[in-house]
Amino acid sequence: MIIFPAIDLLNEKCVRLTQGDYNQVEVFNSDPVAQAKIFESQGAKFLHMVDLDGAKEGSQKNFDVIKRVREAINIPIQVGGGIRDEERIRLLLDLGVDRVILGTAAVKNLPFLQEMLDKYGDKIVVSVDAKEGKVATHGWIEDSGIDSVEFVKKLISMGLKTLVYTDIAKDGMMEGTNLSVYEIINKLDINLIASGGVSRMYDIEELLKMDTYGAIVGKAIYAGALNLEELIKLCDNYDK
Repeated sequence: MIIFPAIDLLNEKCVRLTQGDYNQVEVFNSDPVAQAKIFESQGAKFLHMVDLDGAKEGSQKNFDVIKRVREAINIPIQVGGGIRDEERIRLLLDLGVDRVILGTAAVKNLPFLQEMLDKYGDKIVVSVDAKEGKVATHGWIEDSGIDSVEFVKKLISMGLKTLVYTDIAKDGMMEGTNLSVYEIINKLDINLIASGGVSRMYDIEELLKMDTYGAIVGKAIYAGALNLEELIKLCDNYDK
């Protein structure tokens, strides 16, 4: 299982939101490039970045930061937040970003998603953010009314290979993750990256038992509840 340390960007700083609430912001590092280098030095194999300004407003105001992070580290990067058209996908891929994460764009416009999957293949990841089992959009602010697991099945039928699934109620709460929904999704034919509340060794061990492809860990690393190097070692040495 791949551990994806998370860098969430807001006003060019590395932050974490609690339950996706833009009014509950904690700044963990004012220098995201330095933070990315720390994660790489601790053995991270893949970096997860989200442009929170982009997710909320559709802008790409943190683009320069993403560019500097890409130039500073050698591990793969996946980036999401506010990516709603092909031009932005192209810009990020040209920058050397390895995977681009679509959220709102995928929920609101399935023909567009199909076109991007056909064109860019496994460089496209879809982020399904769920609130009480329903898909949420626009930086977690709107509820689409779409059942999240049914939506995942639809994405698989369209050819999607990798999925980030976040349970918003768990995100940033440091109370554990929604293992029951991950158990359901892991039975489907998709690379699942679990996100939202992955904050205890127990969560990691349970996700490993389910043969989960990856887990995004953010606040728990910054707050010192989990040690990135230890997590990576656990995953590397895990024998089912």
